[in-house]
Amino acid sequence: MSRRVTLSILGAALVAGSLMAGVPAVAADVSIGIGGGGIAFGYNDGYWDREHHWHAWQNKEEAEHWRAENREHYYARNHDRDEDQGWREKERYWDHH
Repeated sequence: MSRRVTLSILGAALVAGSLMAGVPAVAADVSIGIGGGGIAFGYNDGYWDREHHWHAWQNKEEAEHWRAENREHYYARNHDRDEDQGWREKERYWDHH
């Protein structure tokens, strides 16, 4: 009887595995927070995180995506053209929510 139970479990596992092989993978809609709880201010050449650390964009797509979602905090110039290298202390919008 023990062998019959073992074979039944093994058979069920094989059937379940073959059924799952036909199911397409689905990517999760995941949003990754970037340093310090998110991006504070974006520029053409990178961004400040909310803990005041500078980062270069990983790629053009990352910059474009963030800009599209956060136009009010994106500045279409390099950060070093602004006073204080683009850190906008008076505009800490995340502290006001």
